[in-house]
Amino acid sequence: MTLTPDLLLHAYSVGVFPMAESRDDPEVFWVDPKRRGVFPIGGFRLSRSLAKTIRKGDYEVRVNHDFAAVVDGCADREETWINPEIRDRYIDLHEQGNAHSVEIYHDGHLSGGVYGVSLAGAFFGESMFSRRRDASKIALAYLLDRLEISGFTLCDTQFLTAHLASLGAVEISRASYRRQLASALEVEADFTAAAVPSPQALVQRMTQIS
Repeated sequence: MTLTPDLLLHAYSVGVFPMAESRDDPEVFWVDPKRRGVFPIGGFRLSRSLAKTIRKGDYEVRVNHDFAAVVDGCADREETWINPEIRDRYIDLHEQGNAHSVEIYHDGHLSGGVYGVSLAGAFFGESMFSRRRDASKIALAYLLDRLEISGFTLCDTQFLTAHLASLGAVEISRASYRRQLASALEVEADFTAAAVPSPQALVQRMTQIS
């Protein structure tokens, strides 16, 4: 089956997403987990150590500056589900305004980031990476903050890992996920409308939330 941006958006709208067995496997299959990982909006768990790292502010946050580089950073590991077709189609989604990245730079170099797909009030997190300690966590904190202030009601993480759970993600049933997804698709949200907050403002907001 040939992937297209429209097919991908339809898949997300009904609760499934694509993966490949490896970067070298041209075949793509659809995944519909029985248990789904989600980040409750406003539920990011900001540890004291991460808050200190964010406050330090020795980094730059950019949104949608180099989406392709973030996808490539996420695929740059020994094993990955991101094959060339998936890479190209997500770049297509980005160019039409339905896929976004939050990027962290240190000294002008991309050190980490996260990317995903937006559809109405739902954001489907795809992957994240770090080339420097805590860079992906910083990106994730800025992402979750942006989703909340931009009006999103669902942040899908696909699967729950111990790492994501430590940051506040939870696991829900397929039925519960589909109910949340249906509600989110009735919501208007704009990923690009919000400004990037200062490190101090981000920490203050997340501390008040938690």
